[in-house]
Amino acid sequence: MRIEDLKRIEVINCCNCKILGCADDIIFDICTGYIEDIIVPGPSKWCGLVCSDFEYVIPFKCITQVGPDIILVKVDEDEVRRKIKIL
Repeated sequence: MRIEDLKRIEVINCCNCKILGCADDIIFDICTGYIEDIIVPGPSKWCGLVCSDFEYVIPFKCITQVGPDIILVKVDEDEVRRKIKIL
């Protein structure tokens, strides 16, 4: 699977069956090459025209299953929610 393919795969929280969105980016360790986190942007505000003010930073260890069209994760959404810093 390529990183570009992640943008079309929905991330679903197994704890509450909520769709978090599609993975947008990854964080990986440059020394080991291992993926550490996946980034899922929060929902858009105001009819999808204004981007969200937070994102989900999901540790790789919280991924329970990866399929061709969904990624299942087991997370507490409050713990993985990060505020986006606007420059």
